[in-house]
Amino acid sequence: MRPFLASCLGAACTAALALPPAPAAARPADPSGPVAGPEASRASDLPGGTQSLPLEHLVPAAPGAPAQDMAAPQGGAVHELAPRTVRPFSLVGIVWDDVAVALRGRVQIRTRGRADGRWSGWQDLQNEKSDDAPDPGAAEGLGSAAHGSTAPLWVGASDAVQVRLTLADPHRAALAVPHGLRLELVDPGPDTPAARTAPATTPEATASSAANAPLAPLGATEIPAADQAAAQADVTAAGGAAPAAPVHIGARPRIVTRAGWGADEKLREARFVYTRNVRAVFVHHSATGNNYTCAETPSVIRGLYRYHVKSSHWRDIGYNFLIDKCGSIYEGRAGGVAKPVLGAHTLGFNNDSTGIALLGSFGKTAPPRAALEALGRLTAWKLGLHGADPRGRTAMTSTGGNLYRKGRVVEQHVISGHRDGFKTECPGTLLYADLPSVRQAAARLQGR
Repeated sequence: MRPFLASCLGAACTAALALPPAPAAARPADPSGPVAGPEASRASDLPGGTQSLPLEHLVPAAPGAPAQDMAAPQGGAVHELAPRTVRPFSLVGIVWDDVAVALRGRVQIRTRGRADGRWSGWQDLQNEKSDDAPDPGAAEGLGSAAHGSTAPLWVGASDAVQVRLTLADPHRAALAVPHGLRLELVDPGPDTPAARTAPATTPEATASSAANAPLAPLGATEIPAADQAAAQADVTAAGGAAPAAPVHIGARPRIVTRAGWGADEKLREARFVYTRNVRAVFVHHSATGNNYTCAETPSVIRGLYRYHVKSSHWRDIGYNFLIDKCGSIYEGRAGGVAKPVLGAHTLGFNNDSTGIALLGSFGKTAPPRAALEALGRLTAWKLGLHGADPRGRTAMTSTGGNLYRKGRVVEQHVISGHRDGFKTECPGTLLYADLPSVRQAAARLQGR
């Protein structure tokens, strides 16, 4: 795609971004009505699937469109992928080939619900370069380079999509539009108990479950809660020596395992990778929006998992834990919830840390109280396993990012927000403002 963009957009051609037009059937006079268009292929060997639509049919937005349909800001050049009917999907994002390249523009999507056939309003995709990402040089990607990506957005069961890209400087569009730009439409697969447990007999599923011994039996869909006294024994499950005297640790919260949310373990890389310790927690929001129900949480996580692995080319889902709006805690990256599993959540500071994502977007919406309380319980337990005081700070060495150069030693909060390690809006202004109270709550739960 890039050679064509460079030749057309770099010149003063009369049809800026005059890319090959979408088929006429895909541009109905009434975009809220039925739409048609080619369907992208997808793998059929795994539950769920991903449709990948190359964004090679971007065209200038139709002149004279109704004002309510023009959600993009004034002053920018607006280009679109016209409405397309596709196979059912529930999560959407945009990826491109090179993780080191930025997508310079505002990206918006709208979708058509399967149940009622109505189009949503325009929604922004969070578009911060390498927002959640593996560290430079980390062995991610199933043998291939990680891809650049927007944050994905949960839209619920949908069967049509439209995309708009607003370029602030259309004369530099060859730089604004990365090579290999494509829309990823993720179907998380059926959300039934039978579907979630179907892959549980594979060797990969056995290994994932065994990594949580002795906290839960093989094949368990949840790790049960345990009181503060019983949690003392969890230190050995984290790889430490049995404590000679009681340690400061919170009670173990109930955690839904990967089997519980229906992870297809054949999707991820088989091996587990660990850091030396867990000295800090980085708190995130998933930026997938707040329009999900707690019953949909397993589907949301399966969608994130597939997007991180199949679309972004990571080893596994990036976060170590996820928390939904009802306060349920879910196991993220495989390798054992007590162990120091290397995640892909805070570029530059994935080593010796764990990443916890609250499902939702908390820039303008306050995080639910149940989710904050769960965050306090989880951090009190997880940090206690490794002897960390939630109120403290710890020296961490950056492996390189947009906030701290490689090799820079930074005194991070033991419970930090993503923005403390990377220049980003994550975990959202309102969630970030709650972190001081979370630190105090976690310390109290540890008995400090």
